[in-house]
Amino acid sequence: MTGDDPREEPREFEDDESETAADAVAVDDEGATPLRADGGAAGADDVALDPWGSSTVSDYRKLFDEFGIEEFDDVLDEVPHPHYLMRRGVIFGQREYRPVIRALQNDEPAAVLSGFMPTGDPHIGHKLVFDEIIWHQQQGAEAHALIADLEANAARGLSWEEIDEHARSYLLSLLALGFDPEDGDLYRQSENREVQDLAFDLGAEANFSEFQAIYGFDGETDVSHMQSVVTQMADILYPQLDEPKPTVIPVGPDQDPHVRLARDLAERMRFFKVSKAYASFELEADERELVAEFYERLDPADFDDERLRCVHVADTLEETPLADLGIDASTLESVLTKLNEGGMEPLRPRTRFSDRRATEEAFNALIDAIEGEKRVYENHVDAFEIDRAEAEDLAREIEVGNGGYGFQPPSSIYHRFMTGLTGGKMSSSIPASHISLLDDPEDGYDKVKSATTGGRETAEEQREKGGKADECPVYELYAYLLAGDDDEFAKRVYDECVGGERLCGDCKEQAAQLMKEFLEEHQQKRAEVEELLEEADIELESPRRQ
Repeated sequence: MTGDDPREEPREFEDDESETAADAVAVDDEGATPLRADGGAAGADDVALDPWGSSTVSDYRKLFDEFGIEEFDDVLDEVPHPHYLMRRGVIFGQREYRPVIRALQNDEPAAVLSGFMPTGDPHIGHKLVFDEIIWHQQQGAEAHALIADLEANAARGLSWEEIDEHARSYLLSLLALGFDPEDGDLYRQSENREVQDLAFDLGAEANFSEFQAIYGFDGETDVSHMQSVVTQMADILYPQLDEPKPTVIPVGPDQDPHVRLARDLAERMRFFKVSKAYASFELEADERELVAEFYERLDPADFDDERLRCVHVADTLEETPLADLGIDASTLESVLTKLNEGGMEPLRPRTRFSDRRATEEAFNALIDAIEGEKRVYENHVDAFEIDRAEAEDLAREIEVGNGGYGFQPPSSIYHRFMTGLTGGKMSSSIPASHISLLDDPEDGYDKVKSATTGGRETAEEQREKGGKADECPVYELYAYLLAGDDDEFAKRVYDECVGGERLCGDCKEQAAQLMKEFLEEHQQKRAEVEELLEEADIELESPRRQ
């Protein structure tokens, strides 16, 4: 920062400015409480995740229940040197992030990738993703950042000239914030042949019906838009082309449909599926859970030859009231049919390698590699002396050794959307709602000074009741950006606000000055990395320009 440090104790508080809570934040039609800074909410809206839409997530907590996103707090204590966005709850969710954490802890291969659709100037909301990529790179992860130019052209209709102009701005800001191009990878979708070839392979495992279900595509959706989805799947899996490795994709929650589809496709591309089994035939997940329960419950010594067989479990299930089994009648009928057809086959736990798309050479190599007792069937191999983790490693080793990808399902972390300075959503189409990283520093200062807040009706009421920092776009600026790595400063601003010591006028003056200084420093760094960008291994002008 330049000049006096505005993070020092605030100046005399001003009494001339305080907005109401209703002015400060958007409230939904049912009067629900808006989002808090810790990611909580009491909103009642349904959650709709649309990667190309303009809707916001009204209740982050529903993402945990409806889409299987897990709370980031569950893994925070395991993260080495967590970024301040993690510590402050801005990064609120994760999907299977632990493999990445373990790799970073043990100095093992890991990767981070995120992409940017160059539809406008980069703004402070985009800085969250820039920071997440750079932090992972600094922790030792292989870092990839891409320009989603095919998506911008197909899904948003941008010309290649517009794409080139905005792409350059994104890349300059990324480099200015600390991305190391010599130790990282920058590319455009349209110029990366490996990504396009991988997209072709992935397309064979995807179909229109699931695109329709996930994205709402219909008969009016053009083929290029659908193709751009498969290209994004290839982007997400691209870091694993040289070797399978834990890979994290930092995104906003609206991008979760892409992550879930990529995880599904990663599994479908595998040669083998590894699962637990109890007999030679296949059970569905709920059927297998039921058989496992009765395998543990029944004592083989109670039967004639002291061996637990399929028919014994079937007989016991038939004698057990349906209400006590915790399944529906159709599931019971299915599992009884399978068990009775198995007859006197002994029930024995085993690890199963199922053939998904393996070559004959890979299948035979797997059979040879499994040590100990095993049973070989037409489409699977059952091993009795290897646990699930060892089996996963062996399956991946055989796959990669025989020309397969061996993908690990990509992980993801999710950050909260920033509230617009005018309340509601931060939108690139509403200049007053956001601060562009290219804004004149004086304009950035003015935008912060004009922002709504979580202040009370009057200064007296604010001193008495305290401000609503959890509903304040200006406090978000401190937490997300202006306080930097200084947690003590961020907490002091929060405590002074909710304690009634800090009034909105002085708080905004302090934030506005910090924003001005940030923009001055960032734009100076952008100028300094111009040459670095020119030397980077990325096409700055698309050959598709006319």
